Amino acid sequence: MRMGLVRRGLVQLARGSARPCAVGLALVLALAGAPVLAQTAAQPKPADKPASDKPAAKPAKPQAKPAAKPAEKPANKPGAPARDAGGGPPLLGLQIAYPSLDTPGGSGDLAYGAYQRGYYLSAFNEALKRARAGTDPAAMTLLGDLYGSGYGVPLDFSKAIEWYRKAAAAGSPGALLSLGNLTLAGQGLKKDELEAAKLFREAAEKGNGPAAYNLGLLYLQGRQIPKEPAEAARWFEVAAGKDIEDAQYALAVLLKEGNGVEKDLAQSAKMMASAARLGHITAQVEFAIMQFNGIGVPKDEAAAAAMFRKAALGGNAIAQNRYARLLAVGRGVTQDKAQAAAWHLLAKHRGLGDPMLDDVIAQLPAADRKKAEAQAARWEAGRA
Repeated sequence: MRMGLVRRGLVQLARGSARPCAVGLALVLALAGAPVLAQTAAQPKPADKPASDKPAAKPAKPQAKPAAKPAEKPANKPGAPARDAGGGPPLLGLQIAYPSLDTPGGSGDLAYGAYQRGYYLSAFNEALKRARAGTDPAAMTLLGDLYGSGYGVPLDFSKAIEWYRKAAAAGSPGALLSLGNLTLAGQGLKKDELEAAKLFREAAEKGNGPAAYNLGLLYLQGRQIPKEPAEAARWFEVAAGKDIEDAQYALAVLLKEGNGVEKDLAQSAKMMASAARLGHITAQVEFAIMQFNGIGVPKDEAAAAAMFRKAALGGNAIAQNRYARLLAVGRGVTQDKAQAAAWHLLAKHRGLGDPMLDDVIAQLPAADRKKAEAQAARWEAGRA
């Protein structure tokens, strides 16, 4: 799973630590990444999944959350500074108009359009003009994000906080989420989990999904606020309803274990499937295991194999190992030992060995073994 308060820290989900018990396919499933705090998300970053509270249109979501830093695109080239129409200090960088960023006659957001394309100085200048012109919480939040990430302008938490506070006062739930994350991390603000929880709750009550997810995690961890799995499940459900994939996965685990909620394997499978469709790789692996064993859903080895393959293509070593096993024995997929060997080599390269699949490779004809090794090497090179 991919989310994070600047993507830091791992939060285990299980009866206390909430690690799901995955049954079947010979090895116990080890999580390939547990949920972490939802990122500051007043608007989507380039090549990342948008959260909530953003005026820009939803960009296409890449498979696999975030998950990650925005694509490095060059900021606008420096040029002669231009005076702001409002009489303030000069705007930054070369002033460029991008009329093609939005549909002619539409109501697109030039600041967010520039931001999503990596034109950070243009995004800054457009947002600054709007913020100076009046109360514009979206523009103020964007300015906070730019200062808080150092995109196009120097990293400056104090300025980020200043803009986030202005945006929060103007009604932005995304700015509250950002202030909560900074408070929890102690970046520019005193580290205070209780205050962070308060900010997350305020944002969640205004409809911010990532904030609801973060609040659920704090209740599940039970560090400074009481550990209350039922309260965690309640906030995960709120976030899950807003298509926060990590929340759907977390809720699925709680439902599977009966932790804080009544055990419900069918509902767990439904939540896990939803997270998997949204691209949550760990959920894809878990749901494939549920499909393979018929847990909460009808047993379907072919569907399980397809889901394992999808997660394997996303780089998950466990999925690569499970798919290799299915290929080796021909369950849910046509038997192909050479392909099984290639997937096994990928998983092994990531540290997940398997003696049974080592034997499969050893028994292959030399030509097939070399073919599998070459294919695995090409895949690795393509991911490098």
